[in-house]
Amino acid sequence: MKGLVVQVLTGRWLMVFASFLLMANAGASYMFGLYSNDIKSVLGYDQTTLNLISFSKDLGANIGVPSGLINEVTPPWVVLSIGAVLNFFGHFMIWLAVTQRIKKPHVWQMCLYLGIGSNSHTFTNTGALVTCVMNFPGSRGVVLGLLKGYTGISAAVISQIYRAFYGDDTKSFTLFVAWLPSALSFAFIRTIRIIKARGHHENDVKVFFKFLYISLGLAGFLLMIIIVEKKVTFTQSQYGGSASAVLFLLFLPLAVVISEEYKVLKTQRFSSIDASSILRTEAKIESLVGSSSSRIENDEVSCWRTAFKPPEIGEDYTILQALFSLDMIVLLSATICGLGGTMTMMDNLGQIGTSLGYPLNGISTFVSLTSIWNYLGQITIGIGSEMFITKYKLPRPLFLTLILMVSCIGHLLIAFNVPNGLYVASVLTGFCFGAFWPLIYTIISELFGLKYYSTLYNFGGLASPIGLYLLNVRVAGHYYDEEAKRQMEALGVKRKAGEALNCVGGECFKFSFIIITAVTFFGALVSLVLVARTRKFYKGDIYKKFKTTP
Repeated sequence: MKGLVVQVLTGRWLMVFASFLLMANAGASYMFGLYSNDIKSVLGYDQTTLNLISFSKDLGANIGVPSGLINEVTPPWVVLSIGAVLNFFGHFMIWLAVTQRIKKPHVWQMCLYLGIGSNSHTFTNTGALVTCVMNFPGSRGVVLGLLKGYTGISAAVISQIYRAFYGDDTKSFTLFVAWLPSALSFAFIRTIRIIKARGHHENDVKVFFKFLYISLGLAGFLLMIIIVEKKVTFTQSQYGGSASAVLFLLFLPLAVVISEEYKVLKTQRFSSIDASSILRTEAKIESLVGSSSSRIENDEVSCWRTAFKPPEIGEDYTILQALFSLDMIVLLSATICGLGGTMTMMDNLGQIGTSLGYPLNGISTFVSLTSIWNYLGQITIGIGSEMFITKYKLPRPLFLTLILMVSCIGHLLIAFNVPNGLYVASVLTGFCFGAFWPLIYTIISELFGLKYYSTLYNFGGLASPIGLYLLNVRVAGHYYDEEAKRQMEALGVKRKAGEALNCVGGECFKFSFIIITAVTFFGALVSLVLVARTRKFYKGDIYKKFKTTP
């Protein structure tokens, strides 16, 4: 028993489980719709101001380059610690403002608090997700799909656990997300680390599918609870019961961890291991991951001279080679167009639902539906694209094109206020938003290598705030406020100082989402360039150099 405990605590699979828990609690930036109305009403903001604050949240959530650079030269526990501190500070200050325990902050201060709180998640993602990809390089599509899937489902997970503590008091939500993710980061701070792989990667995929089945059970249960909550008003004790079931399913992967580590322990005890094979495997992984110091030294010597002389697709690019490559420019351009639109829809769910006349419990349903389908998008595309690439040799960027086209349908449903269309739009947008992330991050790892993945991974998300600012603040927020002012003038009502500016009806977001649809469609056309450029690469065995012998 003692040997098994040591094996579990030091093995790779507990590291994976810890990453699942951190990712399942690192999605507070997706849940802005749950407390945005509180910020707007308590602090008296108009929609443009609220969207500006929302933009600062998404900007913070996507500026991950600092965390990537730090992770290049430090072990994962450093970025996890920084993330925990930033998360607590940012969300705690928002809670103080919303509950009016401090003087009403200036707009720039609220932007700063939300930006800091959201930026903490880039440190968590870098520490957990990048480490898992490094530990399982031959299974990265499945790994990214699962981990980002847990992030996608986090809104539904946290909202269930939150209601068990606080009921329907939405003002305490930011306090909850201040302490819970931070506590978990510190609890697993030494568990998440680089562990050199041994054995054939196909065995790892089988284990990840076991995790997948459990996560699907969790998503299915959450979807059922969301449907029931729409029909029945839960008491706090009933929320406690549903939260207990969620926690059980959240910790069920521990059984898989123990089972797999027990198999490893038996193999170590009763099988002879070829030491020379292990040494060859370690040398290969070490050459792929590299030491921090050697990476920095090589970068200093050669990065500028070789910036415009990239290697073949799939080899290890330097940071500058990747950033100046046409493939990265095309990928980031499609990201700006696609994610900008889906994030605008998600951040405005509360206001869209209110303006279109949906009930308050319906708006909460939209947020949860988006979270569930966000998860399904992560899982389906992360794992599904892997299967199609393996079997049919399809280029992964082709799936990015398809997702952008599906996003257009969701945007059009909102633009033309189709009856009950917001329910369908929540599903489509959540699915597409979730699908973007494993696609973008996996494509980056495949085209530009893993040597500088900690940094390049974070550049993948950096483009989305550009599209978000243009589409959310300059388009959606602007036209919403213009329509609200027009309605007030038509009624002969003058707006009081500090009063929230509200718009009612399908015209509030119609023109904005027509523009968003056009931009997203353009992004789909741009992504076809990457499809054409990578067809030959994906025809080959893209994971050949990561495969090891049993």
